[in-house]
Amino acid sequence: MRHLGRLLVLAFTLALAACGPSYENGPPAPEPADIAALERAILGLGPDVSPDEAATAARIAYRYPLELADRYQITDPPIIHNMKVNSGTRPRGLCYQWADDLEARLAQERFVTLDLHRAIANHDKPLAIEHSTVILSRAGAPMAQGLILDPWRWGGKLYWGPVTEDSRYDWWPRGEVFAWKRAREGRAPVDPSAEPLPPL
Repeated sequence: MRHLGRLLVLAFTLALAACGPSYENGPPAPEPADIAALERAILGLGPDVSPDEAATAARIAYRYPLELADRYQITDPPIIHNMKVNSGTRPRGLCYQWADDLEARLAQERFVTLDLHRAIANHDKPLAIEHSTVILSRAGAPMAQGLILDPWRWGGKLYWGPVTEDSRYDWWPRGEVFAWKRAREGRAPVDPSAEPLPPL
């Protein structure tokens, strides 16, 4: 039975490798139109968003993950790369590490009209892999009104989109997830999974 489980994991891994894009040369460089589209979306978060900050955030969000992909030695789809990190054959590149590093780089800009948030998905789904990301919103806005900046999903090529339109992940604020985990362990009386994301 143990061998069957290993065979299923191997088959799943090979299927992921076969159907995904080539990662041998790392993720492709972004097109100027890609960066411009994200810049427009950031500006669309609110009339008080600085055009300079929107342009800077969009440029970093697309280009910095390419630096990270090189540093992380990305040559495989994300799930396979995770296995390599967990086995010690790659230095870094789990989803929370992408999020940590991108958040830290964006935070260096000390945005005034934009806020950074951290979010986690799948924390309450035993058969799913927990996933972390960075979310960008206008200053003072809740996370639910922001844009996901997820470099892990496509191995260094940025995925972005509104939080409420992500059909793949149900995002929760990281602080609420940590509180939910403490509650599950009997260390706090909070269970944020019982409540929906804050309304827009």
